[in-house]
Amino acid sequence: MLDYAKGEGELENWLISETAFSAAGLGKCEAILCLGNGYMGLRSSTEESYFQEKRNFFINGTFNRSQKNEVTELPNLADSIQMDIRVDGERFSLEVGETNDYLRQLNLKTAELSRSFIWTSPKGKILSFKFRRFVSLEHLHLLGFKVEVKSLSGKVQFAFDSGINAQMTNSGSQHFLEGERRIFDHRFLQLTQTTNESGIDIVHQMVHQVSRNGKEIDFEPEMDMERRKVWLNYSVDLQEQDVLTIEKLVTVHTSRDKENAVGGYELTKMQQAALEELKRFALTGYEKLFEMHRQAWQEKVWDLYSFNVESEKGIDELAIRFAIYHLTIMAPAHDERMGIGAKALSGEGYKGHAFWDTEIFILPFFIFSNPKVAKSLLIYRFLGLEGAHKKAAAQGYKGAMYPWEMAWPKDGETTPEWGDIDIVTGKQSKIWSGLIEHHISADIAFAVYQYEQATGDQEFMDAYGYEMIFDTAAFWTSRLEWNSQKERYEINDVIGPDEYKEHVDNNAFTNYMAHANLKMAIYYCRELKEINPEVFKKLSKKMDLESLIPEWREKAANVYLPEPREEDFIIPQDDAYLGLKQIDLSKYKNQAKVRAIYRDYNSEQINKLQVTKQADVLVLLYLLEQLSIDGVRKFPKEVKQANFDFYEPRTLHDSSLSTATHAILASDLGYQELAYSLFQKSIEIDLGEQMDTSDDGVHAAAIGGLWKTAVFGFAGIRMKQGRLTIHPRLPANWRSMEFNIQWQGHKLHLAIRKDHFIVTVEGMGKVAFESFGQMFECENSIQVPLGANLHR
Repeated sequence: MLDYAKGEGELENWLISETAFSAAGLGKCEAILCLGNGYMGLRSSTEESYFQEKRNFFINGTFNRSQKNEVTELPNLADSIQMDIRVDGERFSLEVGETNDYLRQLNLKTAELSRSFIWTSPKGKILSFKFRRFVSLEHLHLLGFKVEVKSLSGKVQFAFDSGINAQMTNSGSQHFLEGERRIFDHRFLQLTQTTNESGIDIVHQMVHQVSRNGKEIDFEPEMDMERRKVWLNYSVDLQEQDVLTIEKLVTVHTSRDKENAVGGYELTKMQQAALEELKRFALTGYEKLFEMHRQAWQEKVWDLYSFNVESEKGIDELAIRFAIYHLTIMAPAHDERMGIGAKALSGEGYKGHAFWDTEIFILPFFIFSNPKVAKSLLIYRFLGLEGAHKKAAAQGYKGAMYPWEMAWPKDGETTPEWGDIDIVTGKQSKIWSGLIEHHISADIAFAVYQYEQATGDQEFMDAYGYEMIFDTAAFWTSRLEWNSQKERYEINDVIGPDEYKEHVDNNAFTNYMAHANLKMAIYYCRELKEINPEVFKKLSKKMDLESLIPEWREKAANVYLPEPREEDFIIPQDDAYLGLKQIDLSKYKNQAKVRAIYRDYNSEQINKLQVTKQADVLVLLYLLEQLSIDGVRKFPKEVKQANFDFYEPRTLHDSSLSTATHAILASDLGYQELAYSLFQKSIEIDLGEQMDTSDDGVHAAAIGGLWKTAVFGFAGIRMKQGRLTIHPRLPANWRSMEFNIQWQGHKLHLAIRKDHFIVTVEGMGKVAFESFGQMFECENSIQVPLGANLHR
């Protein structure tokens, strides 16, 4: 059972607690309580093993294809958590004996996972257990574990096996060759894995320190090895009230690490350097290493973002902190060659691949809060141009056609061909998104634009941004199809964001975003020619811009953009949507589990129903209003409202990406109660009572969406016409919210109350912003009244 109200005093709304052990709920807790630092992600499985568990440990960027008929994925690395514990010869498990005072907690503030309980063995021996662990934010390669066991009922023999187990798989697929195993000085364990296709070396190391009543025990454990496994066997006699303390430090290094990417990499040198590092960590010890980690979290995360909410429901503040925590541990801030997977580093779902989720739902947090990380994530997409060119050429197109699922930058498209069962035919369902969901190229161009507007980073544009926008625009010129009968360019046979509609023609989102991409290219070409003719000349030589520019203009002028209907302002989602059969959707709108509609219909049947999986036209309206480029269409409030009122009842939110967009637009339209209700639904995706929602990993886009709803929805932060706008509309039960954002090189602190908000600029310089139709300029601090403004 999960409890979010255990924190008191300084820890109020900082703790996620599991108050009773449940073998059936292992998956969710393993995911939402996971630890990481962007370099690695450790699923929070328990030390003792259970049948229902899933032990996952990933290093970002170590993609491998286990078999020729499978796509590349992040391999599940060797497990260093597991401890086989025996009490007087009986195997320890919470499924036997009696457990009292059980509590497992993730402290978001310190990023430490702890677990404690009193356990009575089947033989009647009573012991107190305390487990702690962290994945260091200060030392990228370090994991720390600490166990304290106290005997409460007389003498007991306590034995445990602990080591490195490389017998792990990805749902049965083994990614590694058998590697070298070694134990140094009866204490330091080292195991090397090498991926069988990509040839990445991974060196795992471990050291233990065991003490009784605070005094280190001087003995040599038994050493053991078997196939893909190396471990130590310890046995200690405890008297009543004796406390056994086990510290375990683990490090992991790979040949793909940035420092090994340049120069003469040698496995033996990496092994030796890693061993020396581990010896230094062993001298430092768990507590000091944890303290350095805690300070790093305070300075690099909580002080930087400074997010606080005063709400009648404490979970609102906790959920946003949960989002910031996970956004931090999923982002590979250390290496621009790596992206963010749809399940982050918390589970095997979606194989570690990056989707449009990153640009539209996750990247905004970093653009407005930590632009350095945002830049790194965009450079990852720049490095992916090689794979995007490969995909475009394979399908007969020009330019950069970004993969729907992207892994290592040069890999190209990595979407699997087959998916879930078709409930009508009993066969596997064909996955079409990798072939015909094309809007991602325009989504990435939009992200470049949003980053440039919010940061003014000209260096990024010169080195990366311009080329990405020009290359994606070149793709759209070859993708557009001329309809001679209607004398217009169309985009046929696609999937839009609403993946319940496959093989549609003129999906409004895709057409408008492709048009915006072309307009961006025209705008930035003109800008670049004026401000940096040398870069323009260089890119023109590489891409033949002089011949592309007239083609962009001609096609942008003639691409079909579905207009709002005169009678009701509804923008058709695609050519067929408004004519599809309507059914009563109340059963699915009120569903306990997502995708319940698939129990009654297969994909082909759903394609013929007027039902939407996730925000499509609505996310388009949200994105378009942020573009201030000539010729990019924006729609008045009545169009936004008409389309919200039409599409919201038809949207099942069967994608975790959906509720955030609907919540933001509901807030914009003054539907505050609905906006807050959708925010609550977003919280429940990972933090709700249902215990099987996150078995495959957390929902990274939904986590980004929590922050977006709070900042873009309730605080009303937006980028419009190249300006910062602030239109706060706090939920009824929120008294205040405070947070930091970055805008064009300035750090701003916003403090929003019911009747006013205060903007404070840190450092030198002035910042202009618009609020409810009025322009303001802030040099130090300014207070802006609310009230009547909310109803404009």
